[in-house]
Amino acid sequence: MKVGLFGTGAYGIALASVLESNNIDVTMWTKFEEEKNNLVKNRGNEQLIPNFKLSDKIKVTTDIEECAQNKELLIIAIPAAFVDSLCKELANYFDKEQHICIASKGIEQNTGLFIHEIVEKYIKTDHISVISGPSFAKDVVQKMPIGLTLATKNSDTKRVVSKALSNKYIKFDYTDDVIGTEICGSIKNIIAIASGMLDGLGGNTSTSAMFITQALYDMAEVIDVFGGDRNTILSFAGFGDLLLTCTSTNSRNFTFGKLIGEGMEKDKIEEYIKNTTIEGYYTLESIYQLLKDKKVKIPIISLIYDIIKRETKPNELLDFLVESV
Repeated sequence: MKVGLFGTGAYGIALASVLESNNIDVTMWTKFEEEKNNLVKNRGNEQLIPNFKLSDKIKVTTDIEECAQNKELLIIAIPAAFVDSLCKELANYFDKEQHICIASKGIEQNTGLFIHEIVEKYIKTDHISVISGPSFAKDVVQKMPIGLTLATKNSDTKRVVSKALSNKYIKFDYTDDVIGTEICGSIKNIIAIASGMLDGLGGNTSTSAMFITQALYDMAEVIDVFGGDRNTILSFAGFGDLLLTCTSTNSRNFTFGKLIGEGMEKDKIEEYIKNTTIEGYYTLESIYQLLKDKKVKIPIISLIYDIIKRETKPNELLDFLVESV
């Protein structure tokens, strides 16, 4: 099997390592010539995943056509903000027999589109899937057991993605709830910010467990609002990813929230936002507006929005935990 993998960030490199383990022919794409040259020369990125090298067999290109042409599976693993521009050009080379797997998480700014909706805007196909779950890139490359949710409504796509990515250390659970799986992957980043705030405020592990439990119900409510299956919250993409992201300083979202909870100065917070990709920060604006348009209020989302955007004091989270119904 030949796979085109769009994205050479930490998660793209991690997915490439899985494909390599499965003896898949992989071509990786990056928009940046310098990034391509560094990956070709060093076979890895020490800043993103220290002490890890990719096989020389993996090709790297800045040419979208080269990455897409004659591939059975195309994997999208780039930040949500850049999916639109990629898909707009990718549509020129897409073959209707090809399958697409979305590994990106988030909601597009301004439009409020989920990733699969951006893909469908440019590429007319029902061969679309989403993978999501608790899987830090640095953990994936260690080849220890990891669980992911694979969401697709197409049985052929399910077969192709499973063949490419599942093995002795990557396990899938399966669902046809694409929107619910995407919501889990997006909302958990927002919840992780609040979890980090609690940690920064001095909350202990018992407080954290209380918060995560309550957050599960709120996430299920959001899934329901958008027509997904509430049971998706119990998948690897749901509870699994929420647990990981809300309890680890390896999560940029958690770390961002922790800095706010600790009372870091506003200018230093803004500098951190400028220099760090915090998907939850950008997703927050989108999901808040989407819920507002639907005239639905999810209290935890509203409170996180008020703390980050309207400078409500973070310690209101502590009162919210006890007072919320």
